[in-house]
Amino acid sequence: MADGPIIQKACERALSQGMSLRGVLELVREFRRTDVDTPLVLMGYLNPIESMGFDAFAAGAREAGVDGVLTVDLPAEEASELAELLAAVDIDPIFLLAPTSSIERIRRTVELARGYLYYVSLKGVTGSAALNVVDVAEKLAMIRTCTGLPLGVGFGIKDPPTAAAIAQIADAVVVGSAIVSRIAEWADDPERMRREVGHLVSAMRQAMSVDSV
Repeated sequence: MADGPIIQKACERALSQGMSLRGVLELVREFRRTDVDTPLVLMGYLNPIESMGFDAFAAGAREAGVDGVLTVDLPAEEASELAELLAAVDIDPIFLLAPTSSIERIRRTVELARGYLYYVSLKGVTGSAALNVVDVAEKLAMIRTCTGLPLGVGFGIKDPPTAAAIAQIADAVVVGSAIVSRIAEWADDPERMRREVGHLVSAMRQAMSVDSV
């Protein structure tokens, strides 16, 4: 629903290899064996959580070491049950806001939100066309009148210059499709894959650091 073809195909690859929500939680546990400091947020859809059960998911996510959960297709108007269960085990319920979000809807959303808010920078799916930084800045200014939570921006951030531009106006830069496309391109060469992803992330990080000086 929110994902473009790059992320959709990544989900298909994961499912074909037997990945599941329980498998994701096991990956979190494995990660936590060597890193207990880096915040970790799960982002996905409601159906797997409903299938597991809200209580079981909240308990399992807490035990695994999850810090936040962003459920893409769960609007704030329908999220109180899951959000309260997550907050009760010290996991942040994180929500999306969009270019079409009204001031009234933003206010309703921030009542439940914790951790940060994820602003979808453009109308469309992940990996869509270039974003308009001026439009994003104007919307972020509106959102900041309603909340002091950090604002992350995602969708359409494909390269270092775009990441640097968004870093000037947002608290976090979210990159998905650009990384996943490199994983897909070099899936048969894991060493090359890691290098290519590392080069992209390093270039983005450097651009954001230089631009913010």
